[in-house]
Amino acid sequence: MDISRFKAIAFDADDTLWENETLFRTAEDRFCALMRPFLPEEDCQKALFSVEMKNLPLYGYGIKPFGLSLIEAAISLSQGRASYTLIQDILAIVKDMLSAENPLLPNVFEVLTHLSQNYRLVVATKGDLLDQERKLERSGLAQFFHHIEVMSDKKPDNYRKLVRHLDLKPDEFLMVGNSVNSDVLPVLEIGAHSIHIPFHTTWAHEVGEEPLAHPNYKKLDSMRDLMVLFGGDPIL
Repeated sequence: MDISRFKAIAFDADDTLWENETLFRTAEDRFCALMRPFLPEEDCQKALFSVEMKNLPLYGYGIKPFGLSLIEAAISLSQGRASYTLIQDILAIVKDMLSAENPLLPNVFEVLTHLSQNYRLVVATKGDLLDQERKLERSGLAQFFHHIEVMSDKKPDNYRKLVRHLDLKPDEFLMVGNSVNSDVLPVLEIGAHSIHIPFHTTWAHEVGEEPLAHPNYKKLDSMRDLMVLFGGDPIL
């Protein structure tokens, strides 16, 4: 990968800059524990995922859409027997998610400090605008970014729009993220470049087949590797 071509580097936020997916997995476990009187945990998880996928085109991504799917799943899976108390408990799960800390992932601050000296840095994420703005403010990372883009989805057209807004050619744009389906495949489709840094857990919807032979794709193990790739001092 020829890094000299890049004029802007975009970073996914959730599970690339800070931890996020573990909140959803914990919430899912709490929800299925509440639903034990109605069905086994494994069946609950499969049914919830089905509801999420059905609602995704209408609700989009983020904690609030997830919360609506939890409530719908509770009503459906209980065959309408979900009590007022159960709905209150589900709302408590959602509020806990919205107020939870999102710890920075290792070495993010050091990498952004180094890269911001020579590149325009961008946040390119999807989800609820208010929630993502809140997480960015709490992270202390806003100082590093030239532009913040919260997308309704990460399809090729969303990336084309972002690249045009940045007044770049696709070949001058690099995306760094943890999701093959959101941060890699649509980026490569428009002729841009992508670096995949996997997170230890990934939502099933975001799992895709890596384009290992694609010349614009690179997989790294960590932010430390990204620092080395861009000529920074190795982080011990």
